[in-house]
Amino acid sequence: MSATQPQRLYIGGEWVEPAGGHYEVVNPADESVVGLAPEASRAQVEDAARAAAEAFGSWSRTRPEERAAILDRAADIIQREYEPWSALAQAETGAPTGIARGMQVGVGVARFRRYAKGALEAVERGLPPQVTDAGPMGAASILGALEVRQPVGVVTCITSYNNPWANPAGKVAPALAMGNTVVVKPAPQDPLSVFRMADALHEAGVPAGVVNVVSGTSVEVGEAAVDSPHVDMVSFTGSTGVGQSIAEVCGRTMKRQLMELGGKGAAIVLADADLDAAVMGIGTTFSFYSGQICTAPTRVIVHRSVYEQLVEKLTGYLAFMKVGDPGVRGTVVGPVISAAHRDRVESYIELGKKEGARIAFGGERPVVGTEGKGFYVAPTLLVDCTNDMRVVREEIFGPVVVVVPFDGAAGDDEEAVALANDSDFGLISYVWSGDSARAFRVARRLRAGGVGVNTIGRNMEAPFGGFKRSGVGRDVGSYALHAYSEIQSIGTSTKGAFVLVLATVLVLAAKRILGRRPARRP
Repeated sequence: MSATQPQRLYIGGEWVEPAGGHYEVVNPADESVVGLAPEASRAQVEDAARAAAEAFGSWSRTRPEERAAILDRAADIIQREYEPWSALAQAETGAPTGIARGMQVGVGVARFRRYAKGALEAVERGLPPQVTDAGPMGAASILGALEVRQPVGVVTCITSYNNPWANPAGKVAPALAMGNTVVVKPAPQDPLSVFRMADALHEAGVPAGVVNVVSGTSVEVGEAAVDSPHVDMVSFTGSTGVGQSIAEVCGRTMKRQLMELGGKGAAIVLADADLDAAVMGIGTTFSFYSGQICTAPTRVIVHRSVYEQLVEKLTGYLAFMKVGDPGVRGTVVGPVISAAHRDRVESYIELGKKEGARIAFGGERPVVGTEGKGFYVAPTLLVDCTNDMRVVREEIFGPVVVVVPFDGAAGDDEEAVALANDSDFGLISYVWSGDSARAFRVARRLRAGGVGVNTIGRNMEAPFGGFKRSGVGRDVGSYALHAYSEIQSIGTSTKGAFVLVLATVLVLAAKRILGRRPARRP
């Protein structure tokens, strides 16, 4: 579909006119109109869920090699359209060029490739036979069991605005690989990129109803996608508050959930840390994508003996960060997603001052370009903070970092760990120390789903998810294949056990052989 045409919904393999008309998608960098997105009705969302339910039976029985081939072809198509679709992602989100090309579209391609391979991974596993004692009614028997990964069913995927390629691809690709069908509800701020993903899957030959995409600004669009009786699972990325509401709805009908929610990442800097490395990691990450990432280390907990040094170095680092048009080479910090979100971030900066924090850097609204349009917030450093301040406890989701000092004798990390764990969130935290063994000991004590030790990097095969109010479940890598499947056990006894074990061995051997061959392309 042409980018200049009003976007239609994708339901049951067809492009459908939206019942609620269209709304404007706005470029956060200059406030221009990127395109017109469709406003679905509750009935159309239900149509999408019904189409997914009707397609589930045949898709779940499709050979893994066929599912893998479709995902691979979709990756080829996205790669082919890399330039225009990267430009669209940048226009919708205001992300700097490197992020729009790499983290968004580039990661989208990589995830379709990864889960094409995932579709071929073994989903059956023979369990050790168990011999039972002879009872009064008969002889002893041999009990065999086969562990099978079955698709969950229809999965509603509700995605966040900060990653309109990486986030949907991380849900849709593993869900399809495991034999599920999906209803995708993208964030209202940047849905057009997700419809381009539907374009790719449609062209790749995904059967009608297997993938459906509905969008809208109305709350009832999301509600309908969650509470439909045809939906078996909800995969959601977004705020903790919305996640709690979704969990309540899912609980009424025991829908399966995968929730990646808010974060307030703690960055512990011990007295023996390499301060330059810590500043580099904290500075590049909390301002990355204008702070609109849940993994950002926005809560720095630093030993008082190096507190002033760290604040001075971090202030100097931020002074070199270019704020401006995301399409201009050298821009590090672009706009936040909307005027409403800019106002929210700025209100937290003002709140921090009222609570007693001091602005060491930033705090003002930058003027970008001659007309001063766009939703920009300067990277802001709040220091002299305490753990009871709202700016320390609540997720701001913008380019704002707070610094909290801690005390303690050499080698005493109790207070640092206590401050880090004194939070409603527990997604990703970080530890910097010159003693790696000490850093690992601290990391093991943190209540967080992931911890970076002297690094901000993350292995993309490692499980991703949070403790506490940062979410439920784990995905990424093979964990995503587990997240979008149910475990079924099939048991038999005596002679049947031998047959079952032999069949399992033969099936796994065949999968290994087939896995070495490239999938045939029609």
